Formats: sequence, C-alpha cells, structure tokens
Amino acid sequence: MALTGRRIAPSEHAFSPHDDVLRTAAQHVARRRFLTVTAAAAMLAFTTNRPARGVTAAPERDATRISADPFTLGVASGDPLPESVLIWTRLAPEPFAADGGLGQERVVVDWEVATDERFVRVEQRGAATAHPEYAHSLHVDVKGLKPDSRYYYRFRVGAWISPTGRTRTAPAAGSDTSGMRLAAVACQAYQDGYYTAHRHLAQEDVDVVFHLGDYLYEYAVDSAGGARRYTDRTLPDVFNRETTTLADYRLRYALYKSDPDLMAAHAQHPFLVTWDDHETENNYAGAAAENGSSPEQFLARRAAAYRAYWENQPLRAEQLPQGPDARLYRRLAWGSLAQFDILDTRQYRSDQAYKDQPHAPGTESDDPARTLTGAAQERWLLDGWRASSAVWNVMPQQVCFAQRKFDLTAPARVSMDAWDGYRASRERVMAGAKAAGIDNWMVLTGDVHVGYAFDLKDDFDDPGSRTLGTEFTCTSVASGGDGAQKPTNWDTYMKANPHMKHYDGRRGYIRVELGRDKAQVDFRTVSGITKPGGTISTTASFVTEAGSPGLKSA
Repeated sequence: MALTGRRIAPSEHAFSPHDDVLRTAAQHVARRRFLTVTAAAAMLAFTTNRPARGVTAAPERDATRISADPFTLGVASGDPLPESVLIWTRLAPEPFAADGGLGQERVVVDWEVATDERFVRVEQRGAATAHPEYAHSLHVDVKGLKPDSRYYYRFRVGAWISPTGRTRTAPAAGSDTSGMRLAAVACQAYQDGYYTAHRHLAQEDVDVVFHLGDYLYEYAVDSAGGARRYTDRTLPDVFNRETTTLADYRLRYALYKSDPDLMAAHAQHPFLVTWDDHETENNYAGAAAENGSSPEQFLARRAAAYRAYWENQPLRAEQLPQGPDARLYRRLAWGSLAQFDILDTRQYRSDQAYKDQPHAPGTESDDPARTLTGAAQERWLLDGWRASSAVWNVMPQQVCFAQRKFDLTAPARVSMDAWDGYRASRERVMAGAKAAGIDNWMVLTGDVHVGYAFDLKDDFDDPGSRTLGTEFTCTSVASGGDGAQKPTNWDTYMKANPHMKHYDGRRGYIRVELGRDKAQVDFRTVSGITKPGGTISTTASFVTEAGSPGLKSA
C-alpha cells in the first residue's frame, strides 16, 4: 500500500515584531500611494497565514473545467532530507494574469512519487489543495522515503499531467558517504540575457543545486525582454515597472519561471535556495530600504516579496513567512561527509556604513555592534559548527566573505555591502570557526556576478598567515550580460588581494565534488548569454585537501 505524504497545512504563527508597523502602513497606504488598499490588507492578513475556512472558504473548482495547461511554471523539488523531500508546483493556466487564470477558487491536485521515470513503481501518492491565498502553489513534504535514493515525481489536475521532475533524498544521518557533487548558481536578471547556464546545468550530474540569491530582480522588464531582444513575442506591460506589491512579485516570478531553461534545471535537480537583495529591493538592509522610504512602506513591501518568494520556491512550511519575517537560514547534512549551513545575510543586517559607497574601513563600519547575520543566526551558526562531525562544513551565503580591496593604494576601499563592511561580524564568525576546530571550511557565495576563488586567511593583510578555509563565488547566470574573462580591474584586484587565486568575469556556475580526502571545484563558463545557444566549458579547476586548507590548481 502506498503511503500518503504530509500535505503542508498553513501554520499558525506567533505575533510578529513588525505587525504594528504593518498596521501603520495599512492605515496610511492611501496617503502614501505605495500599495493599494487591497494589497495593504493582504499584508496584514499574512500574520495568520491561513486560507479561509468554512462558509468563507474559497469554492473548489471542478478540475475538468480547466481547459488550458495549468503547469506552465514547471515543477521543482528542494531541501532533501534522508527520508523526505519537498516537491513544488504552481498552477497557472494564464501565467501572466494576476490570478494565474484560476480566480479565487481552490483546486485539488493529485501527486505521485516513483522510483522510475515511467511511474511503474509508485512509492507514494496523495492529494493536496492549491489555495488562491498562496497563488495556487503547492508545497508537498513527501515523507517515508528511502535515504540516498533517486525519485521521480509529477502532479495531475483533471486531464492535465505536469512535466516529470527528478529528485533525491540525502544519505542517512551520520552514514559514511564517500562523495557528492553539487552546483551553485546566483543572480539571474531576466532582462540581461538568456539562461544558458541553466540549460547546461540541467545536464550536469549533480546531487543538489544551491541557489545563492537574486533569483528575481525587481527592475522593469520591457516588452522585448531587455537584452534578450525578443522578436517572436511581446511581453505584457505588467512587467515594465518595478515590483512593489504582492501582485507584482507574483507576476515577476511567473515571468522568470516560464523560462524553459530554468524549468529544466529545476526539473532535473533538487534546489536549496536562499535569497539576497533583489528578491525584494537592491541592497536593502534589514528594515532599511535602499531609497530611504519609511519602515512602514518598506516592511509592507518586504512582506509581499517574502510571501511571493515562498510561494514560488520548493520550501517547507517552516520557511513560510509571518508578515515581513521568515526563518530562511537552516542546516542540512549529507551523511557524515558535509554539513550545509545556509545563511540569510539580508534580513537581520545592520544598515550599510558610509551610505553604502566603497570606502576604506573606519570607525563607522568597524563598530563591534554591527552585524551581517543578526545575533541569533550568528549563535546558531557557531553552535552548529561546535556540534559538527562532518568532514566538510559548507556555508552557502550571499555576499563576499573574504577581504576584497578595490585599490592598490592604502587605505584601500572595500565594499560596504559585503562582509568587508561588517568586519567585526566577520571576525566573530572566523573566531568561531577556529574555536570549533573546523578544518575543512568552504564558503559558497553569489552576488558579485564574477567567479572568484579565495583562500580565507587568519589575517587577510598577511599572506603568510594561517589559511582557515576557502571561498568560491559562482558568478551569475545572466546578470551583467556576457561579461569578460578579464574585467578592467583584473590586474588591480589580483595584486591588491594575494589570497585571491582566480577571477573571471563571464557567466556560468560552479560545480563542486566533495570527497573524504579532497574537494574539487570547477568553474563552468558559458560562451555568452545575449544570444541563445551558447556553449559551456570548464575554464578553471581547484583542489583543496581535507585537513590542509588552501587552494591548488587541479
């Protein structure tokens, strides 16, 4: 008999510390002209995170009346555990309509998980309800699966069957797993070019994919798709404005997720996702907006952005936002081989110092009270390292961790948005890594639209100091256009930062193979993205040995 996986029920949440601010936003929304009254009311409704019930519940749609394919946004899976994995889809027969073409009706969806692609050996099946309150998205946490196993999954609504997704579970806790492969991607501005990297990523033999942020960009996308220069389609005007409301963010996800290359990558691999800034607004910091809008305005916007992010990603109920707050940092393991501590460096950070302009470190940026992670997340990270017995401790996160000087002169300017702008926070994390005895520490980073490889030094200004770990930035999928192998600042950066072992400004991703004796990191680079059909090649490879931190050319 097939077992039924648990359907995620909307959860009750405690009072949010930002609820009062949201109420103020709702009261003043008409005067501020930031959100519609309907959108502001939706912000406040987020504190319950529950669809209506009983006589006020949304009516159920007869699935046989759905006359167009509702699976236009594909399928996805994520956060594999030894005995469960999260499978996702979102129903949208009209993806560029505000309601996805399903109005305010709920839809019952069947799902099944099998060990073979033809679904002859079905392991589990069940039904879940796609609620209009969650943009008809489904997050099914399928439990009772076998560890370290490959599975296939699909959904059915009426006569419509979704594309088949492929996923897997993690090895059993503490098992002596000999190796794994992962990939890391980030920064996919739709308007900057095609998702050529995702097309090639879909063909890679990897166990999981980490998406390190900027899955979405809030900027306007014109009718030609920006640098894609469409001639075979015209995008609706709803995309040609900055996203600010829940409806805006939902529609923008529909645009991004309609890309066939992104859909292919999601269908082939489980993703572990975390956000950076553009899923909400460029370079925001905690409750502080980039453009100086009031906390009331920005937290309402953040609530909308966080809600839409959860609706459109393969995330469990634990990540469901409560208004403008969401617990996205989390920990997963791959047997005894690797522990993954996935960070959120946006939601809890102090505002950027020196007006977020490149600046030499000073009293403002080096204030010990400043934090990039927030105190609770920092404690969680360091406690997790102290308890870890994994061979590799991998820290997927968003912004450059290593020191990165912009100038050859002293004092050199650094980024106030990256860990360089929060040096006290970085020093606490590095001290925690040393105190925990972490020998094989690897940081995976997005954000910067280039590929870097760093040695993490005990003292970044002393090349001879102890190497504590390694950091790799995965460049971008599309943001920044085609890029160049050696950007104009290549010589300056390489000379100013002797711990920087690699710098490439082209698009692509990284592929990491973790073994018990060593890790190999390959920089996978595409030939271009402003035209479809680009090729891919491995343009650099590095090895770091277990127990001997530091990068060597492979």
